[in-house]
Amino acid sequence: MSESLHFNAFLFGCGHHGAAWRHPDSQVERLSDITYYEDLARTAERGCLDAVFFADGHSVRDPAGGGMWFLEPITALSAMARATEKVGLVTTVSSTFYTPFHAARMLASLDHISGGRIGWNVVTSMFDAEARNHGLEAMPAHDERYERAAEFVEVALALWDSWDEDAIVLDRGGLFADPNKVHRIEHRGKNFLVDGPLNVPRSPQGRPVLFQAGASEQGRALAAQCAEGIYAVAYDLPAAQAYYSDVKGRVRAAGRDPEAVTIMPGLVTYVGSTMAEARAKKAELDALLPVEQSLRQLSMFVQQDCAEWDLDAPVPELPPLSEFTGPHGRYDTILRIIEKDAPTVRELLGTLAAGGGHCTMIGTPESIADEIEDWFHGGGADGFNLMPPLYPHGLNDFVDEVIPVLQKRGLFRTEYETATLRDHLTSPVSG
Repeated sequence: MSESLHFNAFLFGCGHHGAAWRHPDSQVERLSDITYYEDLARTAERGCLDAVFFADGHSVRDPAGGGMWFLEPITALSAMARATEKVGLVTTVSSTFYTPFHAARMLASLDHISGGRIGWNVVTSMFDAEARNHGLEAMPAHDERYERAAEFVEVALALWDSWDEDAIVLDRGGLFADPNKVHRIEHRGKNFLVDGPLNVPRSPQGRPVLFQAGASEQGRALAAQCAEGIYAVAYDLPAAQAYYSDVKGRVRAAGRDPEAVTIMPGLVTYVGSTMAEARAKKAELDALLPVEQSLRQLSMFVQQDCAEWDLDAPVPELPPLSEFTGPHGRYDTILRIIEKDAPTVRELLGTLAAGGGHCTMIGTPESIADEIEDWFHGGGADGFNLMPPLYPHGLNDFVDEVIPVLQKRGLFRTEYETATLRDHLTSPVSG
């Protein structure tokens, strides 16, 4: 287990609650303004967070409901790198829609621009609507995507290593780089033909930090082979412990040090000076959800008609997982939410709309710090991928209220003592 907690701030539009953009205090008008994201990154840096994480998508899901992507992450992170000094900058790059040379070149360039603060979240993408924007009729099969991803990572790593650390000479007498220290990679694989070398010299970290977020068998296998940071999904501590134990074991079996891999489940928080205030913040957002649409979605998840359910009454009793004939993943999450939180129907809809199956903590700075500490010391997490329901307010609350409690307990850094993202993730607790 790490000596210190680790935190990323997962940047996502106006926040991770489905109705965040409708909130009167949201900054939806700024979603195409780079200063909005620069401000969020500066807030994360003020809290000494390890990184901000900028995800990506390749299709428009729901124009009416706000399910749209705005700025392209690589472009945005270039500006955010110039607006910050220490915080890491992680982006998603799809191994299905890019080529390894293209991705390696962009990410190495960002690592130079940021002074060694870049991370790459390796994803395979998942929606047919995305595939059809890239010349494909549908997404390749799951196994095929992960086979391509594994080779994609192999090629990217080889390209980043194609320049030795001391290859650059800069002898104005006639030698820019030592040819013996710049290497072709001559990759010939099932999916890619790449000669190399990369046309960007070795970056400050040598290579960007690799993150992975797959929960499937293939995703866990890929994480065990190459990931340095893992974005996980777990609603409660037992689920987190099971995932943590499994993946750390796979890392060890792959011949790698489990302590060198940071596991960060997603975390949605509502912070208040009292529990009532925290619950009121959640209720305020939940009330903005389109009820009929949300109930239709819930009906699909539980495979029964929820249209007449009393929104402010407890969720009616549902069949156990063993008797459920539909898809088990989401249904199991719903059962866990009901068992842990005993929500009303409206509260359940709001929880599903803010992070879905990710851990949700509602309370005071001290009570949330208590829960975080339980997960950390209980073998459920090395840290968390923060998913504020409403930006920028939720991130401000966490940085200004929860982080100081964790710092006083000696669980989180009080200042940056390292310069690169990789060092942030591996450095011991300070302060």
